[in-house]
Amino acid sequence: MKNLILFSIAFTFSIFTNYAQPFNKEIIKEGETPMLLGKINKEALSENTYSEWFLTNFETYQPNKEKVEEIKKLLPQYTITAFFGTWCGDSKKELPIFYKVLEEAEFSLERLTVIGVSNDSESYKQSPGGEEEGLNIHRVPTFIFYKDGKEINRVVEHPVNTFEEDILQIIQNKNYIPNYNAVTMVNDALNEMGLEKFKRKSKKLLPKLKKEAKGLAELNTYSSVLFYSERKEEALYIAELNTLLFPDEAYTYENLANKLLASNQADKALMYYEKSLAINPENERVKTAMAAIKQKTAN
Repeated sequence: MKNLILFSIAFTFSIFTNYAQPFNKEIIKEGETPMLLGKINKEALSENTYSEWFLTNFETYQPNKEKVEEIKKLLPQYTITAFFGTWCGDSKKELPIFYKVLEEAEFSLERLTVIGVSNDSESYKQSPGGEEEGLNIHRVPTFIFYKDGKEINRVVEHPVNTFEEDILQIIQNKNYIPNYNAVTMVNDALNEMGLEKFKRKSKKLLPKLKKEAKGLAELNTYSSVLFYSERKEEALYIAELNTLLFPDEAYTYENLANKLLASNQADKALMYYEKSLAINPENERVKTAMAAIKQKTAN
């Protein structure tokens, strides 16, 4: 009986907490552009300064009618969760188009959850309710398609082709591979193996990653998402792995050095700053960081 009472209290508190969470929460900081965080709806995007980009891109886009008719048949079986940032150029372009395709396909917006995430360094690509946790949200916008509660696939940052074509491939169970597949490979391997085993096996992944990675920013961004979600050890190793993928790019070393410095590993940071400066001797940011480390060490 006691356990039943405790369960009832916890369940009631959980419901109360969910209802208490703010909807269409707007963050306004002095001197900065307002930002929507957490769960939002189309109405919030159609108001205030957000309407300037949302309504313009929504009204301008003309979906492919034939493909929309095909989408109508299967899409009602799915639910969708979209992560975006009101501060993000890609989100401002792609989210209104996605809404337009869904509207033309007569998809119930009750089956769509839209989450605004932050670009603040301390909560990078995170939402107040933590909806992004465990979902590998490293680029926004990200549109995740679920069927029977299981993720089927996702569109990352922008469609590979068009939203109509990409959605059809996903809901028709075709071999759809979203953008930034190198991150997906690393994230899946890291979650499956754990960090220590991943470290031992990662060198074997390098040939595949070199084929998949389109640029140094892929794993750099993923590393930053891990770092600011308090997975610092994993973040540092991914940043180090990126220096092996792009050994001739100065910023891979600088990115790793920045994270090492923020983790109070100044000696290692200095070593990677030196590698970065050897490739790009004109980088004033690196020179300043190195000078600060040396001065602190001297004192």
